[in-house]
Parts: sequence; C-alpha cells; structure tokens
Amino acid sequence: MITIPYVTALTTLFSYGLLFVFGQFRDLFRKLWRRISSKKELYAPIVLENEDFYTRRLYLRIQDCFGRPISSAPDSWFDLVERYSTDCNKTLIRTSKTRRCLNLGSYNYLGFASSDEYCTPRAIESLKRYSPSTCSNRVDAGTTNLHTEVEELVASFVGKPSAVVFGMGYATNSAIIPVLIGKGGLIISDSLNHSSIVNGARGSGATIRVFRHNTPLHLEEVLREAIAEGLPRTHRPWKKIIVIVEGIYSMEGELCQLPEIVAVCKKYKAYIYLDEAHSIGAVGKSGRGVCELLGVDPADIDVMMGTFTKSFGSCGGYIAGSKELIQYLKYTCPAHLYATSMSPPAVQQVISAIKVILGEDGSNRGAQKLVRVRENSNFFRSELKKMGFEVLGDNDSPVMPIMLYNPAKIPAFSRGCLEEDVAVVTVAFPATPLLLARARICISASHTREDLIRGLEVISQIGDLIGIKYLPMEPEKQHLEDREKLE
Repeated sequence: MITIPYVTALTTLFSYGLLFVFGQFRDLFRKLWRRISSKKELYAPIVLENEDFYTRRLYLRIQDCFGRPISSAPDSWFDLVERYSTDCNKTLIRTSKTRRCLNLGSYNYLGFASSDEYCTPRAIESLKRYSPSTCSNRVDAGTTNLHTEVEELVASFVGKPSAVVFGMGYATNSAIIPVLIGKGGLIISDSLNHSSIVNGARGSGATIRVFRHNTPLHLEEVLREAIAEGLPRTHRPWKKIIVIVEGIYSMEGELCQLPEIVAVCKKYKAYIYLDEAHSIGAVGKSGRGVCELLGVDPADIDVMMGTFTKSFGSCGGYIAGSKELIQYLKYTCPAHLYATSMSPPAVQQVISAIKVILGEDGSNRGAQKLVRVRENSNFFRSELKKMGFEVLGDNDSPVMPIMLYNPAKIPAFSRGCLEEDVAVVTVAFPATPLLLARARICISASHTREDLIRGLEVISQIGDLIGIKYLPMEPEKQHLEDREKLE
C-alpha cells in the first residue's frame, strides 16, 4: 500500500486543480469562438467535450513523453526517432533523425529481443520455410509443426500437462476468461490486475468482486462473505469461483503473495488463475516464474497464463493447464477458432529462447542471463533507494516504478532523461490512480554494469533537479555525493 506524504498529496491535488480550471476556461473560450464564427456542425460529435477533456487539456500537453517511436531492436541501447510539433495542438511530426539512447523501458528481460546467436538464425530459417504468416486461424490451416512443438515445450517448461498458444498476449486474457466462466459464476480479482483481465472479467457476464491488492486476508474475507451470501437475489451457490492474480504486477513491480493465496483458495475450494506475463522467464532459478521462485507447486494452480512478449522476445501468449481444460479451450475459445495464428518465425523464436534458457542449445548462456537480470535488478533497485527515490516492488523483480506524483514532474523527468540520452517510460492516469504517477524502469540481462551506472547517474541528476527524492538519502550515499560536489 502506497502512503503519499501529506504535502506531496496536497501539492499534487493543487496542480491538477489548476490544470482543470485552466482547461475549463479554454473550453469556454472555445465555445464562444465557435458561436462568434458561426461555424455549424453538420454531424453530431462522436466524442463529447467532457469525455475527452483529460486527453485534450492534459495528455496533449505532454504527449511527446509517450509513444516514442524507435528505429532499431529494443536492446540495452536503441535508436529513438526524433519528433517536433508545429502547432498549438502539439501535433507531433517524425523526422529522419535518431538519437542513441539507453533503453530503460522495454520488457526485454532476458535480452532476446535483439539479435541472438542461437535464436535469430533459426527464426530466419523458419521464415524461409513457413513464410511470415499462416494466413489462417488455428483450426483451418494455421497450425504448423512449430505450433505443436511450442505448445508441448511451454507445457513442460511451466510444469503443466498441456498448453495452447495465441497470437496476442492481451487477447489471451480478454478472450479466455469469458470462456472459463459466465453468468452464475464469481470472479474475485486483485484490485490492481491488468486491464486485459478487467476487460475479460467484464465480458464474461460473471459477478465480479475485488480484494485489496496482494492481501490474502482480505481475499479470505471476500471469499467467505461471497460463499455465505451466494448468488444475488436467489442466494443459491455459485456455479464456479475463480480468483485471478498476477505473478509480478506490471505497475507495481511486486511479487504476488502466491503461497498464502493458494492456501486460501484451497480452503474455500476456489479456482486460481495466475497471469505470469511479467514473471515467466524473468524470475526463478531456471526462469519458470513465481511458482518456482516462491516454492509453489504448479499443480496447485488451475490456469497458468503467460505471454511471449517480455522474456522471450516474441509475441503472443499461452494458457497452460490440464489436458481437459486445454482441449475445451481449443474447441470453444474465439481467439483460437477465429483469430490468425502466431507467425511461424515468432513461434520459432519462442522455441529457441526456451531452449537457451534450459541449456538445450549446448551452452550455459540461459543460466547466465537469469543470474544477470536478477543481479542487475537488485543492484539498480538498491542504488535508487540509497539515493532517496521512492521505489516500489520487490527484490528479484525487473520492474521498478519510481514515484513522481506531481503532474508537472511527469514531463520534466521524461524530457530531462531524454536530453541525457536515457529513455524512460512515465505512467500516469488512467493507467494509474490520479495521484500516483510514476516512471517505470524495466531492467534487462543485456544491460552491462556500465549501462546501469550511467542510467543511475542521469536519474539521480534529474531527480535532484525536479525534486522527486522523497525519502532521506542513506548516510553513505550522501557522503559520497557531498564529496563529488566538493571535488
């Protein structure tokens, strides 16, 4: 639970209040100008002014901090395309110029997103053999030998009897959840679950209850109350109860309290759906995710979901579970029946990456990558805390949010880092609560210690400039900085 300092919360609310007031004044003058100019609208507006107020009056003012295009592989360093604006609406125009930046924003946890000596040649070979796309869904002509192989490999990797893969990670959640549960069922979701889970739950027609983020005791309270009350109006027993959690929460960098949650679900006979989008491949001694890291038997998890877009340098997602579950999904899930299957080269990339992790490529590079991403993450988080930044998340997690809070500090931090050739991702409302804006740092095994030190120096410099070191600096770190200033 994040506790916002009183003064910080007050100044943040005041800043948003000013932005809101000035935005309303600008909208008022905009309406007056339209009446004076006598411009008639021929059609009803698709979007009402109050619906896109946040976008027009807040987001567009700092849109250069988001959606920055790149023109190279998302390795530890990448080429960022420069843009500029020409009008008051801040329309951004791309240029042909690029700048080389340290990449602290991509989910390239194991460094497979760039060229790899084992993965890349095999992906190219599969491209020549199978073409870029099957141009079909999985049922008709979209299943190749590679798709069958990757499903068997993924099931073995995560410790489940069977698995099925999909072409998009987001759709894996949003399309699967409505197939698993419907009207008469109950979904109990962590309050900070990803939007793909939220949309999947809403589309299912099931009743939705929320428990406090990563709090097993509150989950038990919600479960006990829901079971006691039963269905609304009729009070009959629920047809099915599914508890949905994430392995690593993408905006918090926190590890799920999985052992305690498993114990609660076993006690009340509820199913567990585990989203390992950010944890599979990134944590655990052999990269098998939070189950391995926290000592949870995969057999205790009913539905294991993950994506290939983070640790494996590819695209798509998977569901792993019992053979009966996977067979049922293949017969009923629209993402399997109607959507285009994964591209064969993307499938080959996943197969090759898993083999490297398991050491089946004949080297120990996979083990080295796992050690490096863990050491890099813990080093970077430790140094940030020593500097006085308020950093969320747990050790071993490669995701580490730095709290910014104030809306003016979002563009200041992003632009300040970019001027020093360090690319960071800033996140604000609606992706986070209004008062909890942050910069989300993602660490990779491809980062060298020199890269990390360079990033820390720039972040510390910008942090001092805009005042986001909300915590007291550790005495040793303070002494070193004072000494550097004197020198």
